[in-house]
Amino acid sequence: MLTKRELLFIRDVFFFTFTAFGGAQAHLALLLKYFVKTTRYISEEELLELNALAQILPGPASTQTLVGIGYKVGGIKLSILTFIIWILPSAALMTFAAISFAKFDQQKKFADILEYIQPIALGIVAFGAYNLSKRVLVSQVSIFLAVTAAISTFVLRNAYVFPFAILIGGMISSALETPKEESDIRVRLFSDINRKKLIYFVGVLLFLALLGAIVNRTSPFSLPIRLFENFYRNGIFIFGGGQVLVPLMFTEFVEMKHYLDASGFLSGFAIQQALPGPTFSFTSYIGALSMRNFGYGLTGQILGGTVAVLGINLPGLILVLFIVPFWEDLKKITRIKYSLGGINAVSVGFIIAAFMLLVKPIGLDFLAIGILIATFLILNFTKISPPFIVLAGILIGYFF
Repeated sequence: MLTKRELLFIRDVFFFTFTAFGGAQAHLALLLKYFVKTTRYISEEELLELNALAQILPGPASTQTLVGIGYKVGGIKLSILTFIIWILPSAALMTFAAISFAKFDQQKKFADILEYIQPIALGIVAFGAYNLSKRVLVSQVSIFLAVTAAISTFVLRNAYVFPFAILIGGMISSALETPKEESDIRVRLFSDINRKKLIYFVGVLLFLALLGAIVNRTSPFSLPIRLFENFYRNGIFIFGGGQVLVPLMFTEFVEMKHYLDASGFLSGFAIQQALPGPTFSFTSYIGALSMRNFGYGLTGQILGGTVAVLGINLPGLILVLFIVPFWEDLKKITRIKYSLGGINAVSVGFIIAAFMLLVKPIGLDFLAIGILIATFLILNFTKISPPFIVLAGILIGYFF
């Protein structure tokens, strides 16, 4: 039974869910408004610490921060309920969008309406890459890591480049930038950890990560389980939130595996930009459309959307629920803090490489290039948010 305070918290989670446009940076301002300034569920310092934790961990930063607040307010049950309320509306809408797009009699209509949306989506990706680059590429090491990651993506064209490059980038940054004096907090931290709980969480992570690899691919359930494995694996190794998620998804599911084409991918991303909620719900669109393209019916498409959004979110959810209880000690470990710079630098490299792949289908379409540049300039020099630009593009495509 929820207490009065917990019910009020759930109410505010609903408000946040349906007003959270604009990605992780805008979400942080709304989190401050709904959960600190108005109701004081947690302090501003606690919110910023949770956000810092989410930036260090792989997975969706906004989701992990919100779930962490839920944990502090009402424990694990409230945090899981918070996660469901936050993720369900946008995931359901994106699954519906994929099902509608996939109908043979709707594809031409969607293509016409979304004609101007695809270059707008690319402009949004370029703006995100530009802003992240300004904050992250501030040293020779970070520039080197970003360039190396971009070249590796172009040359190797393999999904496993991403997790290994992120791991190596974090190790290099930690080794080169961490001060010689390392706190002794490590000993006390790991002596305080509940070993049974640690084994449980690590076991769940590893079991789910291996599930896709051991399934017989001739099974009628093989594609949904492969999708779950694909998204779960990406959920373990994606750092930087939605701005990193989209380019990586394009590289793996369009360029490498051909689960869907570039037009369908970019149309779905543009639709997601017009919706409130987590950017990671875009994965439900990819999962549903992939199932449709492999001949699955309505039930299969809904299943694809479900396993995709669960797969991408589960690693981050498991990690944040395990780490939040002893974050006070963990945040004092300087090697964790200094590894973030390298991780973010590698993420910038991925975005730059994938942006070039996303632009490739446009070719010499000067109208599309002009819309892309205009979108970037509007976002960079005005306070107009991406949803309004996307909605304008949809209206122009519908009426003209």
